[in-house]
Amino acid sequence: MKYIAHRALFDGPDPARENHPDQILAALAAGWDCEIDVWWDDKHWYLGHDVPEHQVTKNFLYRPGLWMHCKNLEALTRVATLRTVEKAHFFWHNTDDYTLTSHGFIWTYPGKELTEDAIWNQPEIDIDWRVNVKNQVECYGICSKHVDEISKRRSQHHLMG
Repeated sequence: MKYIAHRALFDGPDPARENHPDQILAALAAGWDCEIDVWWDDKHWYLGHDVPEHQVTKNFLYRPGLWMHCKNLEALTRVATLRTVEKAHFFWHNTDDYTLTSHGFIWTYPGKELTEDAIWNQPEIDIDWRVNVKNQVECYGICSKHVDEISKRRSQHHLMG
């Protein structure tokens, strides 16, 4: 199971830390992959969910373990040219039920059916997520702001099962 820290958050929501470069480095150091929101604006790379907030270098984006959610068309076209992207994933989606990442994984909108190649995006939106994540085995990965808790719950469940 691949665990991906949503906007680099892995121990719960914190809008002040999401998509912040320091938080991304902390999540990667803790062993999590990270979904990050990437913008290209005015000839620079930025991170941020709703708007470009934190300017970063191209080299910052070369880190293994990043799943780059391109937030504008310019970011999507430019990130595809980075091409050390062999280790990173990138994708575009808005409210699509499903979208493919650059590596062929199915990024799944919350609450939609999963497949073995799917990333279960934000299970916490499901009212019973703490129960459901223990029983969910058929997807490739989980992207959540709670991956620390989810991975522990799933490990405990598998040890007891």
